[in-house]
Amino acid sequence: MLLGTKTDQQDKASNDQANTAGEDEYFIPTYAHSTDAFVEGPPTTAEWLRDQVPSPQAVHDYLYSLFPCLSWVGHYNTQWAAGDIVAGITIGAVVVPQSMAYALLANLEPQYGLYSSFIGVMIYWIFGTSKDISIGPVAVLSTVVGNIIDDVRMTRSDLPAHTIASAVSVIAGSVVLALGLLRFGYLIDLISITSLSAFMTGSAITIVVSQLPALLGASGFSNREAPYKVLLNTLAHLPGNNMDAAVGLSTLAMLYLIRHTFSWAAAKYPRRKRLLFFINTMRSVLIIVLYTCISFALNVSHKDNPVIKILGAVPRGFPRVILPDMDHDLASKIGHHLPATVIVMLVEHMAISKSFGRVNNYTIDPSQEMVAIGVTNILSPFFGGYSSTGSFSRTAIQSKAGVRTPAAGITAGVVVLLAMFLLTDVFFFIPTATLAAVIIHAVGDLLTSRDTIRQFWRVAPLEVLIFFVGVIVSIFGHIEDGLYATVCLSACVFLYRILKARGRFLGKVKVHSVLGDHIIGDHHRQVVGKYGTFQPSVDTTRNVFLPLDHGDGSNPEIAIFNPYPGIFIYRFSEGFNYPNANTALDFLTEFILGQTRRSRPEVYERKGDRPWNNPGLSMAAKSQEDASLQALPTLKAIILDFSAVNNVDITSVQRLIDVRNQLDTYVSPDVVDWHIACINNRWTKRALVAGGFGVPTKPRDGIYHRWKSIFSVAEIGGDDSAAALAEENANKELLLVSEEASDEERAGACQPVRSHNRRVESLPGSPRRGATVHSWDKPLFHVDLTSAVQSAIANAEARQELRAASRAQSIE
Repeated sequence: MLLGTKTDQQDKASNDQANTAGEDEYFIPTYAHSTDAFVEGPPTTAEWLRDQVPSPQAVHDYLYSLFPCLSWVGHYNTQWAAGDIVAGITIGAVVVPQSMAYALLANLEPQYGLYSSFIGVMIYWIFGTSKDISIGPVAVLSTVVGNIIDDVRMTRSDLPAHTIASAVSVIAGSVVLALGLLRFGYLIDLISITSLSAFMTGSAITIVVSQLPALLGASGFSNREAPYKVLLNTLAHLPGNNMDAAVGLSTLAMLYLIRHTFSWAAAKYPRRKRLLFFINTMRSVLIIVLYTCISFALNVSHKDNPVIKILGAVPRGFPRVILPDMDHDLASKIGHHLPATVIVMLVEHMAISKSFGRVNNYTIDPSQEMVAIGVTNILSPFFGGYSSTGSFSRTAIQSKAGVRTPAAGITAGVVVLLAMFLLTDVFFFIPTATLAAVIIHAVGDLLTSRDTIRQFWRVAPLEVLIFFVGVIVSIFGHIEDGLYATVCLSACVFLYRILKARGRFLGKVKVHSVLGDHIIGDHHRQVVGKYGTFQPSVDTTRNVFLPLDHGDGSNPEIAIFNPYPGIFIYRFSEGFNYPNANTALDFLTEFILGQTRRSRPEVYERKGDRPWNNPGLSMAAKSQEDASLQALPTLKAIILDFSAVNNVDITSVQRLIDVRNQLDTYVSPDVVDWHIACINNRWTKRALVAGGFGVPTKPRDGIYHRWKSIFSVAEIGGDDSAAALAEENANKELLLVSEEASDEERAGACQPVRSHNRRVESLPGSPRRGATVHSWDKPLFHVDLTSAVQSAIANAEARQELRAASRAQSIE
């Protein structure tokens, strides 16, 4: 089989494409050392099904991935242990007061926060993939759980608060565990950074406002209402002389004072930075100890009627293992709160773990993090705990404390366990105003800074509006409502962009690469000549394709034109599927009809033959239009750039077929050639072939030419091939000439190095071997836009020459 000959296989392929009315002949590239021409078979459903069945190795890898600790626990050493112990003790000291404070947010007694913090850190290391994350009670999730408890107890007042909290934890944890086991971690990407930031900011404001009554000693109203109502009620119920307000405000002031003082000192005295960091980290513990001592002095003789409000009795020790108590009615009442609980449980944890993973140069597995969160929340209620997830403030502390592995949680759990057995008598005198100040201080880091909002505005101003909508909804409603609002708005913006994605028409521009003031070849050391004094050759120029309207920001001084009259290049911008198929193709059709004229004038033998929706033009307007249309070309070919298209569907392909039929009528009796470049998916090829694309279409007047198939050919053969040997020789020559060029430049010469303009050929006796990149039986599928443009122009010219010859013959 020689280059340009027609084969029986080709005849069969053409006949099989009866629905495309393909050309009956076109050239097939073959080479002397190629045994078979490449024919790409379409993907099949059976092939897809086989790919979905996991292999034994894949099953083994899946089971192994469920326990990430197996990959590092065997290498555990004393150096890692030292870092984990220090970080674990630090986190344990911080989590004890925080967890009790967060339990109050959840409308639970303080000991339930200790139970949750113990279980979380002790279990996570087995299933987690982040060394920095600290899992346990957090402010936002505790607030959500508290809202659920309030809502359920309105109709089920017989249920204890911890029973409802346990049910929430088990149900939400089961959902998260199922998502993790199914490896649906990518679903978390549906939550944008804008939604996350708005949710965190709105949650922080809500929590701060909800703690104002306890901070200032106000009472007589609920702190679970909308934040603006809580703020107004707090101001209305402020007492004139209140020790709680003095304790709360002074605690908050001292926390910020210690924080900023020690941060400044660490920067000023870098040698003592680590010591100052640990003191700064322990500020909450130190402040609680200080005010607990003050509270003990004031209330030791007034336990029944304390001077300042105190935490009260905290049961000693660890509770016995119990089964969570829940029934169908309780589960149904929790159901409509479940989406918000699951989202809150996941978004903060994933955002924190990904962020610290990037900072500390490791990656997390979102699906496996779901497994860790799910297992923790399912097991936690058996030991008296409630819902927990990753904490931003404690994770930051643990990371800076020098944690080495997730095993630091074991040490933190031991610290919490010791506190439950040894310090419960001390917990009795902790002022509630101090705990409120600790919560307000902790959630302050969740507020989005002005610099971040300013950066949002620089990147996407519309998303700043979404951010403020989410914050406002959270303040005047509930925190989960703000999350729903931002997610819905972000989804609407995303869908609108897809629906209205039109794509762009491209034009061809010849460019060459310039380094400094010299033109270079394929390699940056291949200096060809000085810019402005040397005429670039074919070997040093290349084609690039830019939007005709310079919509990509390219230099407007560059003149961009269609590659050939009547040939158009169209690039999809947001994929090509059923949501945007109409918009994209309507824009394509409208543009082409405005830039071309009909192949034949629109003539109707009778007035009644004119379609009802085509009123036509007046005689004056028609004569003026005919004069302007003569300057326009007829439509010859359309080149579709599928580089942004991964998959197509039935709707999009059908719309493409409809447009093809419409334009074929427009250019009748000729046809439009549809060249498609940069197809990324075999299933996309299959769909296009089913729609009749990929092969030439037979003209309606029966005048057709032998199709000129221009294929992209790549060399084959491996490292010992003649092409590889020629390339090695060329590289050696390139190095030699580069040195000569350097000598010339040092001598002040600026002569072009012409030896690089010649084509590298194979050595005698070693013929080069080549193969087509795409299947030979689909000549209208191209590997890039350059080959598509070449093929479109070659066949448009061949068709014109044939029609001109046919007209000349008919005249004779």
